[in-house]
Amino acid sequence: MLLNQTAEYALRAMAILAGLWPDRRITAKELAEQANVPPSYMSKVMRKLVVGGLVDSLRGHHGGFRLTRAPSTIPLIEILDAAEFEVARDVCAFGVGKCNPRNPCALHPAWTNLKTCFDDWANRTMLSTREATPPVPVA
Repeated sequence: MLLNQTAEYALRAMAILAGLWPDRRITAKELAEQANVPPSYMSKVMRKLVVGGLVDSLRGHHGGFRLTRAPSTIPLIEILDAAEFEVARDVCAFGVGKCNPRNPCALHPAWTNLKTCFDDWANRTMLSTREATPPVPVA
């Protein structure tokens, strides 16, 4: 997959929280179990989501995590940003350093298209979107 582990876990957690919105909070332990993520790793992911303003937490008997706003208003790019995921913009597909449009590798056009499509998808797709529209091919 294109995502690193932290980004994938953040998306899993947010999807679970979206299913509970707006009525219920969930503990880190429950969230880790449902997302199939080690509890210690889930705690780190949730901290990033809290700092990113996407999730709030409440301690105590009725505590836990919940979204700070409706899932329909949260684009996936915000979740990826909170998880500190970044598409490697200037990395050459052939692994020879930075992309160089003036001296492109054989995969440069396809690689650039992939990165653009990913950005478009992540910006356009909301957390509550059930069916994402296909990306528009970039020429």
